[in-house]
Amino acid sequence: MKRWAGPALMGGSTLAYSLAGYFTRLIPLDAISLLFWRALFAGLMIVTLILVQYRGEAWARTRDIGWQGVVIGALGVVSSYSYLAAFRHTTVADVSIIYATLPFVTAGFAWVVLRDREGWRVIVSSIVALVGVGIMTGGAIRHGHLLGDLLAFAMTASFAIMLVLLRRGRRVSMLPAVALQCLLSALVAAPFAHISPIGSLPLLHLALFGTCQYGLGLVLLAFGMRRVGATEGALIGLLDTPLAPLWVWLAFNEVPPLLTLVGGAVVLGAVFWNMTGTSSTAEAPAG
Repeated sequence: MKRWAGPALMGGSTLAYSLAGYFTRLIPLDAISLLFWRALFAGLMIVTLILVQYRGEAWARTRDIGWQGVVIGALGVVSSYSYLAAFRHTTVADVSIIYATLPFVTAGFAWVVLRDREGWRVIVSSIVALVGVGIMTGGAIRHGHLLGDLLAFAMTASFAIMLVLLRRGRRVSMLPAVALQCLLSALVAAPFAHISPIGSLPLLHLALFGTCQYGLGLVLLAFGMRRVGATEGALIGLLDTPLAPLWVWLAFNEVPPLLTLVGGAVVLGAVFWNMTGTSSTAEAPAG
């Protein structure tokens, strides 16, 4: 069971993250308002979880995250807002392909920070997954979108560093760090968000968006990165790319193009092939 605990947690995190497109289509609010409410509900959920899990030790556990936890929180904000801004300045294809380099960017940072060297299986799986994302987007990288592409890379790099730091700080619980990320994101978005009274049904959807998609995804990410290598965690995170259009297809009958289905199958195959060869990773004590 220990062998599969890390990949299973990371897979659950990616599954939760992949629901973003579904909730975005479901809730009729602008992007900044969605980010605000999602981050607020996720932050409240994770803070509640910390208080319930650690009780009188909650503040001590929060201090334990140190500078790494603060940096993780800040990087999460940078990654979220760079992701949003990238879509305003470049194509979805550009963002998808740049994001598909996440395992390689993560491997570079992991080597610098942790001196980790990834096995051949992870590298080959990452290359195959990158090809799969390229198929999904039809190779549609366009010119004239330098700012957007730089923002997409900033999103990818900040998320990669975040994964490496979560792995580096695996001996302590990083739940307070991801809670900080949520609360900082909500604080940054608040001046520009639609906060006036919202109907009960949209508010329920926003609460589900924050807790089931963002909050649960971050909680599982924090626990999962204690049990897998940084690059393997990034590779599993690429499952978001084929899963996201699947939920929109099932919920809103938006049939994805054939290339999306073919490329998604390649990504899924690469990730699962890697997971079948996952070796047991030393685990830190449960936080």
